Amino acid sequence: MSADERSGDDQARRLLSRARNAPAPRRTRRARRVDPQEQQWSGAGPDPRDPATVGDAVTDLVRDRKWDSTLKAAGVEGRWGRIVGPDIAAHCRPTKLADGELVCIAESTAWATQVRLLAPQLLKRLAEELGPDVVTKIRVQGPTAPDWRHGPLRVTGRGPRDTYG
Repeated sequence: MSADERSGDDQARRLLSRARNAPAPRRTRRARRVDPQEQQWSGAGPDPRDPATVGDAVTDLVRDRKWDSTLKAAGVEGRWGRIVGPDIAAHCRPTKLADGELVCIAESTAWATQVRLLAPQLLKRLAEELGPDVVTKIRVQGPTAPDWRHGPLRVTGRGPRDTYG
C-alpha cells in the first residue's frame, strides 16, 4: 500500500471516530397524525370555527338579541309607499311606531278619513309585509293648526290679535 492510500484510510477512520464521539444531533418533533375529533385547528373544509362573514355575524347577533321585530318595524317608513301604494303615500306619512300602534299624519282631514276607512286593509298589508304583531293598530291624525302656546307660562284664551292700533 502506498502512503497516499494509508493517509486516505487514516483520514476516513478519524472522521468516523469523530462522528461516533460527537453528541447526537437534536431531533425535531415530527407532527403526529391527530384524530379529527381532537383536532383544534380548522382543516380545509368548512368548520364552525372558521371566520364568519359580516352578514352571518349580524344575522346571528339579531337572532340572539331578539331584534327581529324591531328591525321589521324600522322598515315601515322606508317601505311605506310600496306597502300602502303611491296614492296614500303621497298624502299620508307614518311618524311613529310604538307598542304596535302606528301613528300617521294625513295632509288633509279628507285624507285622514279615507285612511281611517282603509285601516283594516292597511293592517293586513302591513302584516303580510312586516310580519304579524308588528303593527296592530293604526291611528291617523289630520293636519294640525299652528300652536300659539309658547313656553310653560301662558295666558289661556288670548290667541293672536290684531296689533295694528
